[in-house]
Amino acid sequence: MKKSEIKILLVDDEPDILEILSYNLSQEGYQISTASNGKEAVLKAKKELPHLIVMDVMMPEMDGMEACENIRKNPDLDQTIITFLTARSEDYSQVAGFDAGADDYITKPIKPKVLVSKVKGLLRRLKSTNQIKDVLHLGDIEINREEYKIVKDGEEIILPRKEFELFYLLATKPGKVFTREEILDKVWGNEVVVGGRTIDVHIRKLREKIGDDFFKTIKGVGYKIEF
Repeated sequence: MKKSEIKILLVDDEPDILEILSYNLSQEGYQISTASNGKEAVLKAKKELPHLIVMDVMMPEMDGMEACENIRKNPDLDQTIITFLTARSEDYSQVAGFDAGADDYITKPIKPKVLVSKVKGLLRRLKSTNQIKDVLHLGDIEINREEYKIVKDGEEIILPRKEFELFYLLATKPGKVFTREEILDKVWGNEVVVGGRTIDVHIRKLREKIGDDFFKTIKGVGYKIEF
């Protein structure tokens, strides 16, 4: 996909930040749109179907967490990457962000060149539109990577992007123990710095949605799937 075809929605209640981010990312050739609060972000995301949303957390009318949850309810935005941009670096805030359906977390202030690099890293996760259909079967579960869809016992289960990618990774080799380092590298990528609790939060969510018996914790090593 060409840069000129990639749509990025920037959401922040500080005009100066929107101006700086918009300028630097538009210089890279991306299509940029902006919103000043979560409510406006939800409406624009529904209308424009951006590939990436960079969103502040603390905003008026509707904060980033609630906006993210609303966006994730829209099936047309299943594959949209959402990253929070915020001055809050507390671990609980990051966990809450991932719970809300975010894919990543960027702490500000951040230098424009570093932000551009982060955005490029996030956009590398976009799947090629001509990728061959990839479906895994795990017992009574069908995992469709092309459509980011999971069907269990005939019922569809909707997962945020990172939960899906983590589940898919473990499902590619049932019984294999994936180390925490492997998971971070293959699901989040080398360019992303996440807290140590990130994987645990996502595994907990998967257990709640898919079934606790599937996921096995190997203390001090990582996780595996058994069925």
